[in-house]
Amino acid sequence: MKARFGRYPRPVAFETAIEQWQAGARRLEASPPDQRPVLETVTREIHAELRRRLGSAFTTAELAELYDAGTAWVAGIAIAVAPADPYAWDVRVVGDAAFARYLREAVDYAGGRRLG
Repeated sequence: MKARFGRYPRPVAFETAIEQWQAGARRLEASPPDQRPVLETVTREIHAELRRRLGSAFTTAELAELYDAGTAWVAGIAIAVAPADPYAWDVRVVGDAAFARYLREAVDYAGGRRLG
C-alpha cells in the first residue's frame, strides 16, 4: 500500500504516536533560543486548531485518529503564522509538540499515562 502525504499506510498506534509527540516536545525544548519565540507562537496556534477540531472533551484515541488522518494542515498553519521563518514549518517540531501538549487535556489521560 502506498502512503499518502502526511498519512501512514496503517493506523498509527497510540504508543507510536505519543513517542513522536514527545520527541517533538523535546525538539522544541532543544531549539535555539532565538527561534523559540516563533516556534512557540506556531505551536500555540496549532494547539488552538486542535481544540477547534476536537473540542475540550476528547480521548487519546480521538487525538491519535486525528494525527493518523494526516498533518498537512499543520504545515499550512505554520506557514501562515510564520511565513518568513521556514524553520518553524517543521511538523515534527511544532506539530508534534502541539499534539503532546494537547494530549494532557484528554479525558482518559492522567499523570503521563493513558487510562483504561
